[in-house]
Amino acid sequence: MRFSLLRSVVLVPLALSSTLASGAAPLEPAPAGLMCELLAYPERTAITDPSPEFSWIVRSSGKDDVQTAYQIRVAATVEALERPTDALWDSGKVASDRSVAVSYAGRPLESDRTYHWQVRTWNKDDHESGWSTPQAFRTGKLAPAHSTALYPLEQVEIAPASVTRTAEGRDFFDFGRSAFGGLKLMLTAPAGGSKVVVHLGEKLSAPQTIDRKPPGSVRYQRVELTLQPGKQTYIVPFRAEDKRRMPDAIGAVMPFRYVEIEGAAGPLDRESARQVAAFYRFDDSAARFTSSDARLNAVWDLCKYSMKATNFCGVFVDGDRERLPYEADAYINMLGYYACDREFTISRHSHEYLMVNPTWPPEWKHHSVFMAWFDYLYTGDAESLAAFYDKLKGEKLLADRARGDGLLDTKGLRDLVDWPMSERDGYEMKPVNTVYNAFYARSLSLMSEIAAALDKSEDASKFRAEAARVTAAINEKLVDRATGLYVDGEGSKHSSLHANMFPLAFGLVPAERKAKVVDFVKSRGMACSVYAAQYLMDALYDAGEADHALSLTTAKNDRSWSHMVEGVGTTIALEAWDQKYKPNQDWNHAWGAAPANVIPRKLMGIEPTEPGFRTVRIRPQPGDLKWAAMVLPTIRGPIQADFTSAPAEFVLNVDLPANMKGRVEVPRPTAAGDVKVTVDGSPREVKTEGNFLVLEGIGSGQHRIVRTSH
Repeated sequence: MRFSLLRSVVLVPLALSSTLASGAAPLEPAPAGLMCELLAYPERTAITDPSPEFSWIVRSSGKDDVQTAYQIRVAATVEALERPTDALWDSGKVASDRSVAVSYAGRPLESDRTYHWQVRTWNKDDHESGWSTPQAFRTGKLAPAHSTALYPLEQVEIAPASVTRTAEGRDFFDFGRSAFGGLKLMLTAPAGGSKVVVHLGEKLSAPQTIDRKPPGSVRYQRVELTLQPGKQTYIVPFRAEDKRRMPDAIGAVMPFRYVEIEGAAGPLDRESARQVAAFYRFDDSAARFTSSDARLNAVWDLCKYSMKATNFCGVFVDGDRERLPYEADAYINMLGYYACDREFTISRHSHEYLMVNPTWPPEWKHHSVFMAWFDYLYTGDAESLAAFYDKLKGEKLLADRARGDGLLDTKGLRDLVDWPMSERDGYEMKPVNTVYNAFYARSLSLMSEIAAALDKSEDASKFRAEAARVTAAINEKLVDRATGLYVDGEGSKHSSLHANMFPLAFGLVPAERKAKVVDFVKSRGMACSVYAAQYLMDALYDAGEADHALSLTTAKNDRSWSHMVEGVGTTIALEAWDQKYKPNQDWNHAWGAAPANVIPRKLMGIEPTEPGFRTVRIRPQPGDLKWAAMVLPTIRGPIQADFTSAPAEFVLNVDLPANMKGRVEVPRPTAAGDVKVTVDGSPREVKTEGNFLVLEGIGSGQHRIVRTSH
């Protein structure tokens, strides 16, 4: 049954302040969701920025509300916040709608101290809010060099979902999901002591039997444990390799879901074992999605949990096999993380780590440009952009490889295109590579946006012009004139999925050839890896092919995310579609979890159009879904949206946080007839753009948008 998330979820209670003097305007609700340096809990770590940035969620008791002013106070104690003379900084009333990344501008902070801050705001009617609850933050060794503060990793004890005593006398534990962690046992032994054998693994070979020889990099471990007399607690020792990238405070971890214990004295119960999982801070309740398609819901659950489970190193890594950060992996991980939690530090840190420690694939360098832009787009904080601008401009574009026409010749650089190589759809590798040059054109376009954000107008103009020149060269020299399709590279006669979907995803295809390219891309199905599927999904949804995109996501064959859930039985996204496509794959790769971002960004259509979600576009593309509902966390607060879709009527409920404006695009009916759109019961004029009816200026609060056709 379809339900409205807007009517069933209350995320931020709006508690008005206490009674005011007679005749005074009522206080608006105090700001919530405070962040210092993008940290919701800054007291848990040490901040080294001498001028930290502050962000908050503006709350309001009315619709269509915006912040018109703010005031910030910072002091050494909570009590000192109440005394203006004791404040280290009192901004006074600042006329501004800025509620993200406001830099500290008070007396110098000191190293290794605890401070407190709070904020109040004024709304469109100049009514002030109450002061927010003070938030504490700690400084470390303050230094002018840019760095991103991180939380320490957490350890969470997880009880088994079930315990079974097998016919062979083994105790079998199923923890429900794989997690990277250790194993804690509470066992009893007789007076002389005893031994047990512990098996841990990700995969079963038979019911209640862990696969002792799993394929590829799927994990299994056997440990003999000597027990002391009486009831004791044991931490099962893992191999030294399981300590890779882990801090001493956490120790060795491996991914496992199942545990078998041989030799225990009597049947064990749920209190006998705990999976001690390692996580970076993650709020499981921050994001929600459900729909009329149970298989799609299962894909969302898999991919959302993959965001949490694979953060175990405190930096995005490519899975357990290597445990190394890679740019493309981190980019897909970053997009998914934004969709699943109001947490930005691990994404920013992972991007910045790779700026300093780049990897070898040429296309991966362009992913650093992508990550830099999306970090700014989702946070509204340009500090990282400014710190790494010169590196982005000088090292990541490989512009020194450009020919006179602007195209890059990457001979000798081992262009990747896709991985493993068998997933390239027969791609013919050429020195002037279509996929690589599509990345280059997109990076130039994003660099123009980055330069503009940093007020580098001359650079912005140069990047914009070069992006247009490279795009024109791609469309002149890398196209088969007979078919209208992109070829794999200069001199190639072959047109692969990749040579066409990347230009489509990056908006490089001219309108007159778009239909041919789209039809070809659809004809190739999922002829790419789980990594490149991110761009295939982007291309299809941006081309208005939601039906096809959804069908690929939930397909019953072995090249879909549904196959990971139903065919393989993994609880974390795979490195490849199936073992047969990458025999050495692991079962815990976030780059295989693209739906974590594709469902919110493309299916539900919720994407920021100005940095820090100052404005947002909501353009749902339901495909054949009857209904769907989403709660999406943002730095300005949660966005809630749900729709019901039928041929004669499309209903969209949206709830935007205060201080955010939306552009809403509802699907245009396919059948001819009279179309009417209402917003909150009142008729509205709309403009038609492609397959959508566009409504501008949708303000904060709950709105019901109904499109009917007759």
